[in-house]
Amino acid sequence: MDLDDFEQIQNAQNKDTTIDLGTSDDASSALEYFDAVWYSFTSRRGRVMDLIGDYGGNELFIIDGESLFQNVLDDHLLALADEEDPSFQILHALYALECTLNDFRKRSAVFDVVFFNDTRHRTLGTGGHPFVLRSRSLARAILYQHLKTLDISVHSFDNTSDPRWISYLKVHRPMFALLNDGGPVEATDSPLEAECVLQQRTLIFDLISQGVSVALLEGAEFRDSKISSLVIEQRQGVDARGQLKAKHWQRVEQALVALNSEETRIRGGSLPISLHHFSTPTQQGTIETVVSNVLSAFLALKPRREVGTPELLFAFVAHLLLLPELPIQDRARPTPNLGDSLNERLLSKFLPLIFTAVETVQATDHPLDIDGRVFIELLLFLMQHPDMPLSEAVGEEVANQLTMLWKLHKLPSANFASLAPRYPHPAPEARDSEEPETFGVLPFHNAVFDDLLSDVYVEVDEQEEQSGAAQLEFSQAFVDLHHWHNHRRPVLPKHLGGDNPKPANQWQRMRQLRRNQNFMAQLERQANTLTGAFGKTLQRLTITGSSDSTNRRNEQHAQAPSRKQAKAVKESAAQRIRREHAEKKQAEEDESNQKWWTNELQRLSSMPLSQKVVHIENMLRNSKRANGNGWLAVEMRLYELNLEILSWLEHPDHDSTSHASRLRDDYTVSIMRKVKTMSENGGLFYAASKAIASVLVALGLTELLAELVDSSPNARDDDKRRLNFEFVKLIKSKSGSPIHKFMRITEDPVIWQLRLFGEYMDRSMDSQPDPRVSFEPDAWQRKVLDCLDDEGHSVLVVAPTSAGKTFISYYAMEKVLRSNDDDLLVYVAPTKALVAQIAAEVCARFSKSYKTGRSCWAIHTRDYRINDPINCQILVTVPEVLASLLLSPPLANVWTPRIKRIILDEIHSIGQQEGGAVWEQIILLAPCPIIGLSATVGNPEQFNTWLESVQTAHGFKHSFIQHPHRYSHLRKFFYLFSEKAKTASSLALGLNGYRDTDRLRFLHPVSMLSFGVRDLPPDFALEASDCLSLYRALTSLNVGDNDKIQSLDPSTYFHRNTLLRQKDIIQYEENLKDVLNNIISISDPQDPESPLQRVAQHVQDPAISRLSIAQQNALPSKQAFFDNLLPFVADLHSKGDLPAILFNFDRTACEKMAIHIVNALEAAEQEWRKGPEWQEKLRQWERWQMKVKDRQRQAQKAAKRDKKNKDEEHVESTRSWEETFDPDDPSPQFSFASAKGSYTKTDLMADLEDIRWVNIPLWALNCLRRGIAVHHAGMNKHYRTLIESLFRLGYVRVVIATGTLALGINAPAKTSVFCGDSPFLTALQFRQCAGRAGRRGFDLLGKVVFYGLAMDRAQRLVLSKLPSLGGNFPLTSTMVLRLFNLLQGSNYAPTAVTAIQRLLTLPHVSFISDTGKHQLLHHIRFSIDYLRRAGLLDASGNPIDLFGIAAHLYYTEPSNLALVALFRKGVIHRICGQPSMINAKRDFFLLMAHLFNRQKIPKVYTSAANIKEQIRKSPSMVILPPLPDRAREVLVQHDEEILQVFSGYAKAFATHYQKDLGSDHTLPFSSKTYPVPDVAGKSTNQFQADLRTTAVRVKLRSVFVANSGHTDCFESVSELSQTARTGLHLNDHAIPTMHSFTTLGSDGDLTFALNAYLLDFYIHGQTQPLVVANGIRRGDLWYLLQDFTLALKAVRSSLEELLLGVSKGNAEGDEDLEGSVTAVDPAERDDDSDDDRTRVDSETVVKRPRGVSDRDWRVFEIVDAVTNEFEEKFKAMWA
Repeated sequence: MDLDDFEQIQNAQNKDTTIDLGTSDDASSALEYFDAVWYSFTSRRGRVMDLIGDYGGNELFIIDGESLFQNVLDDHLLALADEEDPSFQILHALYALECTLNDFRKRSAVFDVVFFNDTRHRTLGTGGHPFVLRSRSLARAILYQHLKTLDISVHSFDNTSDPRWISYLKVHRPMFALLNDGGPVEATDSPLEAECVLQQRTLIFDLISQGVSVALLEGAEFRDSKISSLVIEQRQGVDARGQLKAKHWQRVEQALVALNSEETRIRGGSLPISLHHFSTPTQQGTIETVVSNVLSAFLALKPRREVGTPELLFAFVAHLLLLPELPIQDRARPTPNLGDSLNERLLSKFLPLIFTAVETVQATDHPLDIDGRVFIELLLFLMQHPDMPLSEAVGEEVANQLTMLWKLHKLPSANFASLAPRYPHPAPEARDSEEPETFGVLPFHNAVFDDLLSDVYVEVDEQEEQSGAAQLEFSQAFVDLHHWHNHRRPVLPKHLGGDNPKPANQWQRMRQLRRNQNFMAQLERQANTLTGAFGKTLQRLTITGSSDSTNRRNEQHAQAPSRKQAKAVKESAAQRIRREHAEKKQAEEDESNQKWWTNELQRLSSMPLSQKVVHIENMLRNSKRANGNGWLAVEMRLYELNLEILSWLEHPDHDSTSHASRLRDDYTVSIMRKVKTMSENGGLFYAASKAIASVLVALGLTELLAELVDSSPNARDDDKRRLNFEFVKLIKSKSGSPIHKFMRITEDPVIWQLRLFGEYMDRSMDSQPDPRVSFEPDAWQRKVLDCLDDEGHSVLVVAPTSAGKTFISYYAMEKVLRSNDDDLLVYVAPTKALVAQIAAEVCARFSKSYKTGRSCWAIHTRDYRINDPINCQILVTVPEVLASLLLSPPLANVWTPRIKRIILDEIHSIGQQEGGAVWEQIILLAPCPIIGLSATVGNPEQFNTWLESVQTAHGFKHSFIQHPHRYSHLRKFFYLFSEKAKTASSLALGLNGYRDTDRLRFLHPVSMLSFGVRDLPPDFALEASDCLSLYRALTSLNVGDNDKIQSLDPSTYFHRNTLLRQKDIIQYEENLKDVLNNIISISDPQDPESPLQRVAQHVQDPAISRLSIAQQNALPSKQAFFDNLLPFVADLHSKGDLPAILFNFDRTACEKMAIHIVNALEAAEQEWRKGPEWQEKLRQWERWQMKVKDRQRQAQKAAKRDKKNKDEEHVESTRSWEETFDPDDPSPQFSFASAKGSYTKTDLMADLEDIRWVNIPLWALNCLRRGIAVHHAGMNKHYRTLIESLFRLGYVRVVIATGTLALGINAPAKTSVFCGDSPFLTALQFRQCAGRAGRRGFDLLGKVVFYGLAMDRAQRLVLSKLPSLGGNFPLTSTMVLRLFNLLQGSNYAPTAVTAIQRLLTLPHVSFISDTGKHQLLHHIRFSIDYLRRAGLLDASGNPIDLFGIAAHLYYTEPSNLALVALFRKGVIHRICGQPSMINAKRDFFLLMAHLFNRQKIPKVYTSAANIKEQIRKSPSMVILPPLPDRAREVLVQHDEEILQVFSGYAKAFATHYQKDLGSDHTLPFSSKTYPVPDVAGKSTNQFQADLRTTAVRVKLRSVFVANSGHTDCFESVSELSQTARTGLHLNDHAIPTMHSFTTLGSDGDLTFALNAYLLDFYIHGQTQPLVVANGIRRGDLWYLLQDFTLALKAVRSSLEELLLGVSKGNAEGDEDLEGSVTAVDPAERDDDSDDDRTRVDSETVVKRPRGVSDRDWRVFEIVDAVTNEFEEKFKAMWA
């Protein structure tokens, strides 16, 4: 189901394009058709995601084995299957395979490897050279057998129709498949390449059709803890193949037949053994046995008797026997030098046959080690030494084995003397140097780093390298005192050492004042809507200043009564006076209350029962007299209880046989809730206790009398007080038995509680009073308080949403505010929306007066600042800003030392693909203890171990506190769709007369287990009623451990004389889950009658049980999805389940859903207004309107009378409904807006007037009028804030949102709904969004609904486990550069020095990094050397020249460093120096588009035909033109220098720690070891001695890769990091390689091309073509363009400051007084209203200063012009 318009775009384009399969039966036309009608658009709609951290988590996925092998065998470094080279280096291939598998294992991936036999031909290379096919086929067999020996599940199937695959799919339920798509077919490919690719595309189509999403293995990026790849999700439905032409599928079958025929031809008439017939022997056979089997298989092929065959066979067998004992280092061989005739003989005749024989044996034997180059070396050695005794040549043991085998198979003896003249050995070629070119590092001395790097051994080249004439090189220290995107803005204010700000003019001051006033007014309104954990409005605490530091906490501690103080104390005179005064005041209050209550009871007596109920509810809700536990509060609640009982007694069905049971359930629950509340509030007097006791007796709950009556707190021993009303009589006076037998609960009271009272049970967990807080904290909360009271104590708190984490932050804030006026607390939130809300809550909770100009709080984001972030005590910000502040030199002396606490809310964001590294940097640089908060951390112990190590290294104590239980349970539901939903008929009478469709069906947690699970997720939870139904299912089905189940009988398990508590249920639940886990372990997932399936079926909703699995998993049509929306929301309304948040992760879809609901409401309303009820109401109102003048005259007369005689009473006209009636307003019954709250239409109009300058779409206003809203990041922030406030107030009750409301926003709902599927609906996102349901203080139960999702998808989400947190390597080259800037710019401030010393002495700098301390220091030293050579650091560590560009664009590395290199080498000057200004700007922009915000396009989408069609219909060029040649040359050269620097780093570390690294002879995944040379280096035979003298010797590269002849000379940084030896942990993403810029482009990488969307937008300025032709999602477009705008501004600002030599106070132009110094999101704009919003500040004209050359000034002009032009188009996009 598509809601994001991709299908619409595809269908429109397909209609406009003639797509034909053609008349010929070739596969190329079928592939072109397949791509055009399906795959090119399917791949285009995919999203690049982190497969492990974000998307899949701990879910099982499959890796396509054929794709895995393709990637291994296609490695250009691997010497195997070359049509001109007989090398067969399978050892290298095994290493590459295990490295890939290890990359997945290190990231905690859960996967199986699956093979589909029909797609093998791409692996084999069918259609290519025969030798290539034979070689790859054997390699495939060996790799497969090796794979089966690993600790990995391996499966093989024929195709996706194989019944075994269908069974696997049903049992294992893989979330997605990771595979290759085959890529585009090029003209140079083999003849059958199209056939191979067609099979791969078909596999993708079939997998998606079967509900398995697809991610691309080719092009996947392994970065730190993440695996990023393109994810494709699109369920095709049951008859997916029927959507394409039948002729196409015939072509697919024909293509497979052609491939099989070609393979059979090359193999001599037989197909290979299918992989699923391979078997691994249980015992390792001897090498002689395996080799003997090979000889038998070879002879069975009946090879032709040719001269030389026995010799070749003898050498091959001998090498097989030698390899098990041959040291792996000796197998690192250069490319063999054979004569043409021998090479041809091997390639065309001998090797194909022997490979076929070995492959045959591999089907049943262990993987056989083969080394093509060792074989060739042995062959040449024997030819050169024909007379050498065999035992001397190959050793005694191997010689004996050969002799035995030759006799056994009666083979002719080998005569190498006759073979040598036939194949003369050419002269050996000169070998290249195996050692990489090395050089010493440039001199460097720094007071701080010299000591830290003292253990790093490097050779220093004292002769500094001169790089030649460089552009923009002044060798001047960079002074970081100004803002990144506007150099005119100083970082520090004047009083802290900054520059004088430019004086503001009158208009600017008024504009700023108005903005501040507007913001504060909005913040106050937002703050007034916020409530605390118990649903009460926040009360502001005023702190007067540091003099208030007498500390209220201490006072509370002193005043708190000690429980041990039981000894009486003599009352003093003062105490007696105070007591008497209090008693007198209480007596007066009691008299007043008695009078008021008597009057109220008299009023109530005249009301009907229903009106009494409403009236007393309002009194209890609004009257202050109802609070507390005084006699009046008790009596009012008792009166409410009395009315409830009377309502039951007067109900017509109270004793009917059909309805009595359900009615009893409803009333007993309601009555017991009230009794429980009264008992907990306490203050019961005798008459009240007696009334409650009679209720309990009547209900049959006498066992609870002791707890609820006798043990009620603060009971009054007052038997004289009588009730002021007559409580209903429930007990007979004489017998004491109940009067109404139907009221008695007919089941065991414990069973009744489990079945009905679960959500009302006490939820406290060992709670106790604590004077530090105003509530009774649970045990875990008291531990947190203890940590916060202990200065220098950091804490990580992991607890679910609604568990009670909120108070932690505000307790810490209050401590800081009370301590003094200087201490600072920084609150870090992951989103700007959460920042604004937290600031509003801080504003609502605290105020403080200062003698200085300091403020209590401030906001600082990239887009705006409120108050002064440098001069406040509580700073609320986002992580990027705090990281920049901590690295800001001007702040290191005056601001950073003030920080006493940093709160990292939603700390699990550290694992995000984008921005996660910033969180790590904050933790590493923090000068104070950390408070980490999160509800969703997978495997938190691992993360906490690292966090504790960092905090300990910083000198702080650390605690980890985890609480696993939610305060309120979440109950799941599944919506059953109606394909023919009729909104008009169902809402004929509006919401008031709406009848529930009953399509919202309960999902019992245990019923979800039918999906198939291996174990229960940690947060799998059962409510009390769930526990009861599970127990009953277990007993009725007689499954599991009978003794264990009998011990769980609720009637005997629980205490009977108390109300059950949630704590009791949790223990009971754990015992039941133990039984469940046992049942899971013994159940066969394939057996529908297995114990688990029977239990799941037993507890499943009957309406769902009646549906087949296919029906449950079928997705609704797009039409049905929208048609059912209004009935669904109406169902929620009728059940009392609003307010609700409907989550969909596509912005456009959110808007469409809201519009559809409103349109449906309006249509139903229009139909209803045709009826008599509305017409009559309209006539009444019209008649009332006609008399408006009469009423005005009467009002004037009344006013005159009042003026004459003020004491004279007059009759005021009662306010009629006509006065507020507006026929244009929505009718209340066709609106979800709450009519009960205090918020009115007038209030809404006033709030909208306050943000009138905000461009709110008309449809959004129509939605608001009906209580519906849309919330996503593309909506204006003021609108979003208003929506959040209205949602909290209860006016808006339906919000349709993306994930913007999921991350900590105070938008509590009763129901969370997941509308439709998305790749972004992950295990983490599901829990975040679902956690919004269940408002603490409002709801004791939250509801989660799956709407428009397949059942198996809903089950997967519920049963999923949170992924372990990922991380990043934070010390990039740019980060190192910024550390030096921090030191130099702060003049070596103590905080800066300490931060760096702590950072570089950590055992592990990142919790996912294997890099130890010593290797980290080496990395730092060589990063310094690179920065020196790049012209960014001088010899003392001072940032110089273009540091601004590099540092300000730190988040784009290596793009920032590439731009610096292009500046220094004059490329930018050459481009900008063109005579044509237009060409110069275009070429500069093209360069920037290659470096920043690059978006890849799958090459499938960029086929020549498709691009031609796109260009024909669009102004976009779609594919970015290649990088200019000179720029490419410079970056290639720069990359070579980078490679040289970091190769030197690797060599220095490997040399210095050679003994610690040990021998490199172990495979990374299996830990299988290979022989190494003995200590003495002796050889056992002459051949091995010869190998040893000629082997390739490596220090840096893995010896397994050297097996293909590679030395320590590397082609790229990527090759260096990926093929480095064991123990060298090189992170290629921490090394600033230029490789991606020099190899990726329209003619580069075969997998992706670069999208020209930036250049296209710069040229035509239109957004629609970017969506339609360029394939950019509309919701992503603004952010991509904004980021690029920021990059341009950063470059311009840095150039301006560097070139123009800006001095203090001489900057001209408008000073942005608001503090928004970046491109501001239109959704974040604060533009005022009226004439101000149309006023545009004139552009600042910068005059060229003296001393700037023409060429340099030309560069600035071009950069400035491009920035202005792009920004102008960007602003026009949303203006």
